Amino acid sequence: MEAKAIARHVRVTPRKARRMVNLIRGKQATEAVTILKFAPQSAALPVRKTLESAIANARVKADKAGEPFRENDLVVKETYVDEGVTLKRFRARAQGRAARINKRTSHITVVVASKEGAR
Repeated sequence: MEAKAIARHVRVTPRKARRMVNLIRGKQATEAVTILKFAPQSAALPVRKTLESAIANARVKADKAGEPFRENDLVVKETYVDEGVTLKRFRARAQGRAARINKRTSHITVVVASKEGAR
């Protein structure tokens, strides 16, 4: 069984979020949560929240199907970061000029599956 969680329009750049996502890909879900909890990067928090949401979604799916749920059997099967909308802002510069500032957003997707479903 697999469960999915998507966090959309997260105010962190995709490049920074991909660093965190690459850390946890293929790892056991509980181990991945621990890794993200102690990672100093600011992008670790939204990735961790998305992972915890995917774990909770797996729990709900298992309850609906009447299957036993073991959190230790979950593996991060798939995880990726897509680029969201970019907020375009301007900053005043010298001699009446303006410089553009791009405030990028991300769509973070995490898929967890039980060990037999992850193969």
